[in-house]
Amino acid sequence: MLCLIFDLDGTLVDSEPLATQAFLDLLPQLDDTVPGLMRRYTGLQFAQVVADLSTRFGQPLPDDFEASYRTRVAQLYDTSLAPMPGVIEMLSALQSPKCVASNGPVSKMSHGLRVTGLTDFFGDKVFSAYQVGQWKPEPHLFLHAARAMNVSPEMCLVIEDSDAGLQAAKAAGMRAVQFSPVPARKSDLAYAQVFDLRDLAHVVQNLAHAA
Repeated sequence: MLCLIFDLDGTLVDSEPLATQAFLDLLPQLDDTVPGLMRRYTGLQFAQVVADLSTRFGQPLPDDFEASYRTRVAQLYDTSLAPMPGVIEMLSALQSPKCVASNGPVSKMSHGLRVTGLTDFFGDKVFSAYQVGQWKPEPHLFLHAARAMNVSPEMCLVIEDSDAGLQAAKAAGMRAVQFSPVPARKSDLAYAQVFDLRDLAHVVQNLAHAA
């Protein structure tokens, strides 16, 4: 049976606008919009975003910026975070083993799953790039998740919304489904593409029949 490895931000939970809004709240000198910053930074690890912002500002961000940022994101999660449309129906229908693998810290992942009511679907099967010290697009996180789930890479199906995640899946020897909540061209790295997560069941069934 296929093991499903889900990205979290922008795939299971609608967190990308909130995470982006936190930058705008804390850095009023940013002359950007939420959509513009999302296009620039979605899929990047936090350190890469901070490095780019420091270059744009011509000076490093304050030493306590990450702590302030994490606090602001947590506040926004508590008031505004929601699951992506169709997620609960999709997870309820799928019987395959499943886990979450994200570039974010475990505490942020657990918080996001809890406030959106998704914790029970995954239990402790929540894996962070901070645990392995390597971030997407490197394959290490997905390979770590596969080992923890006791499955081989070829028996994993990754569900991702970012190019970095699709690249990581390819490098790990796994098939990937590209989730595009906003219609976009299918990536050459994706086995399949869905615009509504409720359609994922069809992809899983087709793969099972082809096996």
